[in-house]
Amino acid sequence: MLASIRLRNMSMPNSSEASQPSNLIQDNQIIDNPWQIVAKDAEFSIADASGYILLPLAIWLQHAEQLQNSKTIGVWLDSDESPEPLEAMCQSIPVIAINFPVFADGRGYSYARTLRDYYHYAGDVRAIGDVLHDQMYFYKRCGFSSYLIREDANAEKALAGLNDFSANYQVGSDQSNSKQDIPVFHKR
Repeated sequence: MLASIRLRNMSMPNSSEASQPSNLIQDNQIIDNPWQIVAKDAEFSIADASGYILLPLAIWLQHAEQLQNSKTIGVWLDSDESPEPLEAMCQSIPVIAINFPVFADGRGYSYARTLRDYYHYAGDVRAIGDVLHDQMYFYKRCGFSSYLIREDANAEKALAGLNDFSANYQVGSDQSNSKQDIPVFHKR
């Protein structure tokens, strides 16, 4: 399976481990994670690809023509990689994962908003890396739709964190246009 691809730990894309955490939250439930992440420095061959794979942006762009419209190969962005190169083709990508290498790095929030609000990406925007329960609500508000929780984090607590607040003070990328999603200042 993936003979020439060195896999990395999905929750920590820059580590050299190959284990895959299963704490994936998607559609408001905890599910097993079928996606494997390919390391930035891996050699990738489309012929060796099988299963669900997330490729680093540089590798995905090298093979973009062959990978467009693949339902099993997505892309992951590191915190220093803008989604801008994906603008014209993002609709054909099933999953765009955004890495949070450390808690204090918030660039991924902006990337998710860009994908949802400016590129109108309707696929799965996934938070990976240092994904913690106390940030879940904010990930969701910025347009993330799935979350790969760190192995040392409590997935049930993280799932509950998606609903930490009952009122919104700002417009978010997760708006469903229901009355409860209207920001407080518009309810006057």
